[in-house]
Amino acid sequence: MIIWNPWHGCRKISEGCEHCYMYFLDGKRGIDTSQVIRTSNFNLPVQHDRHGNFKLPPGMQVYVGLSTDFFVEEADEWRPEAWRMMRQRSDIAFRLLTKRTHRIRECLPKDWGNGYENVMLSVTCENQRRADERLSILLDTPAIHKGFMAAPFIGKINADSYLATGQIEEVLCGGENYDGARPCKYEWVKLLSEQTAAHNVTFNFIETGRIFVKDGKRYHIPSKRTQSYQAYKSGLSHYNGKPLFKLTSPAGTLFACEPHTPHFRDHCATCGSRMTCNGCSDCNNCQQSEK
Repeated sequence: MIIWNPWHGCRKISEGCEHCYMYFLDGKRGIDTSQVIRTSNFNLPVQHDRHGNFKLPPGMQVYVGLSTDFFVEEADEWRPEAWRMMRQRSDIAFRLLTKRTHRIRECLPKDWGNGYENVMLSVTCENQRRADERLSILLDTPAIHKGFMAAPFIGKINADSYLATGQIEEVLCGGENYDGARPCKYEWVKLLSEQTAAHNVTFNFIETGRIFVKDGKRYHIPSKRTQSYQAYKSGLSHYNGKPLFKLTSPAGTLFACEPHTPHFRDHCATCGSRMTCNGCSDCNNCQQSEK
């Protein structure tokens, strides 16, 4: 999975942030996550290799801002340039995640129109309260591609009325990890799986989280690889062929060079994230997650 963090850091705004994984990981390194800083990898989408080619080849899917919130206030001065790079790299699909749905409209670029063909706007919803709050705003926001992620999944979500609009192409979900992890329940995941299937929406159960409850039994699963395997084994994920990004070269024509071919390892075959993953980036996180 390729992740682009143009800036790092965020401020907690809802109950899903209470045990934020970035605060936990940064805390181990003595970093104050509440301080938002521009990263050294800010211009990753337009970086070139020594041969003059883009480091990120065409056809990739890139998750944006997993160590921050793309619409956090402190990044307002940098965001226009980030939009410009996404517009320039029209041959790459960018997946944005945010809890700050109330800021999306005011932070969209002037040429956004109905949205960019290569950008998906997704919101994270940890429970019913936040789903009702954020999905209603998302549905009222212009975008060609929309989705949501129930993460950390700490409360039952009935999303049937939102899925019935036909605007949402994809739903992802996963439990909570690290210190203070709250339980994720099998019946919550199953409900979302059934509702997305009824509306022909892609559903990806990525991981169980550290504390998973099924049939009244509480399971403690510290290994993220095991969490991912159990999510895969549940059989609750399903793919309907969307989202289908219309990617073109920066010049406006189809790929001018060989598009990206995902690279998967043996254990990826039973990974809960494979459906929405762009392949292995050889980051060594798999080994680290076993510790």
